[in-house]
Amino acid sequence: MIVIETFKGKSVTEHSVEIVERKGTGHPDYMCDSMMDAISVALSREYIKEFGTILHHNIDKSLLAAGRVDKRFGGGSVTKPMELIIGDRATFSASGRKIPVSDIAIDTAKKWLKENMRFVDPEKHLKYNIALASGSEELTDIFLRPGKILGANDTSAAVGYYPFSPTEKAVFELERYLNSTSFKDEYPETGEDIKIMGLRKGESLDITVAMPLLANYIQSEKEYFERKNIVHKEMVEFLEKYKEFQTIEVNLNTLDEKGRGLGGIYLSLLGTSAEDADSGQVGRGNRVNGVISVNRPIGTEASAGKNPVSHVGKIYSVLAHKIAQDIYEASEGIKEVYVMLLSRIGTPIDKPQMATAQILFEEGREIKEVAENAKEIFDSELKNINSFCLELAEGKHPIC
Repeated sequence: MIVIETFKGKSVTEHSVEIVERKGTGHPDYMCDSMMDAISVALSREYIKEFGTILHHNIDKSLLAAGRVDKRFGGGSVTKPMELIIGDRATFSASGRKIPVSDIAIDTAKKWLKENMRFVDPEKHLKYNIALASGSEELTDIFLRPGKILGANDTSAAVGYYPFSPTEKAVFELERYLNSTSFKDEYPETGEDIKIMGLRKGESLDITVAMPLLANYIQSEKEYFERKNIVHKEMVEFLEKYKEFQTIEVNLNTLDEKGRGLGGIYLSLLGTSAEDADSGQVGRGNRVNGVISVNRPIGTEASAGKNPVSHVGKIYSVLAHKIAQDIYEASEGIKEVYVMLLSRIGTPIDKPQMATAQILFEEGREIKEVAENAKEIFDSELKNINSFCLELAEGKHPIC
């Protein structure tokens, strides 16, 4: 069933207060989400190569347990490695052939770390614990049933929306800038573990950033605060382009306190707080559109690592945002679009129990002007859901 209706509330930009968060590349939660989804992509590729189809797996239970480091100005050492626990379910053999699931999982995690964390040595700084097992007969059987469209392996609701508000855009793009290659080349002393919280009050934006400086580049407390001030200025200048706000305030590493030495500064050896302070877990990071927006409806699914062909917790979460964007871009006079998709376990994924769009219009536009077009977008996306799932399997849609 497809329902198109008018959204009755205010635009998020009309709220007096708006709160948006983003966890960046080196945040332990982001690391878990990204590595587990990369493993799902790698397993999907191996299953297709060996069997011509994607077999049952859900790599969506993971914990990155913090290690220990000995930090000092100018350097330090790892005294206890981090531990990456990789779970939950996978297909280890089919048609008499075995799949090296554990090797694929570990190799993929190491590859992600090499490509994204400049100072984490995946061979020395992490231990790997494989907690994967075969799936239940009933859920595995979904992949063996006839038909081109698989049945949903869960009863699950997902929500998506479009477009970003200026606050969401500023928070998202600031983190992407701070973790860009160009920024790290210019400011190599900054770590990848970046958390940004944006608070908009009326037309004023208050940004709080946590980003460590790296011990190897900082020789003293004095130098730390000097470099911090330079980086802070760079953030302020980057945000000047967001003209939607009357004022923008940037706060960096607000726990810092001069005169307390190592206890009063945010210093890191490896660039992530998982080295000694904070563990990470799948599902605690960004939503699939890259932000955690408190004012928006948020689904409860942890999408990272779920299989891309039957697990609607992943498929519908990403698809809902895509459909919202398609509807928004297809018609003039729309402020915002919210899309909800609901599956019923066992029902083919191209036939959700409910698919609904709630559309907020500019003054003068009415639902009857876009309803038919919106339904056609739903129909088209659901008709081509196998192609969309293949794109998910290839990692073409970011999930954090």
